Amino acid sequence: MSAERPDSGDAPDLGRGDAADDGQGAPGEQTTPRPQRLRELVWLFLKLGTIAFGGPAAHIAMMEDEVVRRRQWLTREEFLDLLGATNLIPGPNSTEMAIHIGHRRGGWSGLLVAGACFILPAALIVLAFAWGYMRFKSLPGTDALLYGVKPVIVAVVLQALWGLTRSAVKTHLLAVVGVAAAVASFLGVNEIALLFIAGALVAAMDWARRGRRIPPLAVLAAPGMTVAGAAAGTAVSFSLSLLFLTFLKIGSVLFGSGYVLLAFLRADLVHRLHWMTEGQLLDAVAVGQVTPGPVFTTATFIGYVLGGLPGAAVATAGIFLPAFVFVAASGPLVPRLRRSKTAGAFLDGVNVASLALMAVVTFQLSRAAIVNVTTLALAVVSAVLLLRFRVNSFWLVIGGALVGFLTRLLW
Repeated sequence: MSAERPDSGDAPDLGRGDAADDGQGAPGEQTTPRPQRLRELVWLFLKLGTIAFGGPAAHIAMMEDEVVRRRQWLTREEFLDLLGATNLIPGPNSTEMAIHIGHRRGGWSGLLVAGACFILPAALIVLAFAWGYMRFKSLPGTDALLYGVKPVIVAVVLQALWGLTRSAVKTHLLAVVGVAAAVASFLGVNEIALLFIAGALVAAMDWARRGRRIPPLAVLAAPGMTVAGAAAGTAVSFSLSLLFLTFLKIGSVLFGSGYVLLAFLRADLVHRLHWMTEGQLLDAVAVGQVTPGPVFTTATFIGYVLGGLPGAAVATAGIFLPAFVFVAASGPLVPRLRRSKTAGAFLDGVNVASLALMAVVTFQLSRAAIVNVTTLALAVVSAVLLLRFRVNSFWLVIGGALVGFLTRLLW
């Protein structure tokens, strides 16, 4: 964060009431030529996509520093409005913030430019890791690196889960729904079904609390239950079209932190399609964590491992495409949705179910990562450093890799 910032209570008035209605520029910036605004978006989000380590919360903090405090493209209130909007739609929150900012600054062209420039550097870096993984994965050095990194990744996900749970579980009802969703996930209920049922249940209870007549819960749950129990199946032949559709589905329905992505990837790629092993999935997550930019670029790594360059392109396009569509479609509806108590209750249920999925998959993946006393110690120390001292996860991943090398070298 910059030391040169205006006082938080005295953000300059950028003329919210005079903003262009067509979204083709930030308030008070109509005099800046469109080509210049687009160039500014290109350089800003290429930079952020290259250096933004630390996960969605860190990405959003960096964006706030750049567009509110340094460049004054938005007021703090407008930035918070956009941040709230990202929580109402599925997809990667920090990427959707970039897309929202691009739309406010440069209209529809800015929407595409900002989103693409935030994603592209991270995707290219992950692609380089994927090439190295496929070229050298059989070498002892790579095995040693992953040996030390995997338990750190488990701790990173636990830290994210802890922080998100404290914010999401706001009532006893949400706590009960979260526990029930975790149990159902252990029993093999489809993750999309769980998200829908949890959201519908909490919305229905909110209606009842406000004295309204609610639809039968069986009707609310039916659409989700039709796909329940489909977590396992026989192996399916790989194809680029199915790879695209798989990641398009995930990008279209995933609420919550990017780490909830693990639950969807595990359910689809490991259990339903049998295209990956648990170990390969952890490798993919480790690469997504050690690189900057959106966690969703894990899809780039997986796509390359499964289908080379075409697979990487298809998987990346599939998982990020819904974010562009949802931001473009939801912008005008956001104020109305945010005022809806029913929509808010539904999203509360979806978010707590997302965290339940995240908890279950963390437990299951930890069994593949924590295999002895050394890896257990790495996970515990990493968790303490993250939760107590807020050490940047990037440095912990680097430290885990070094410990892995030294351990394999000495033993």
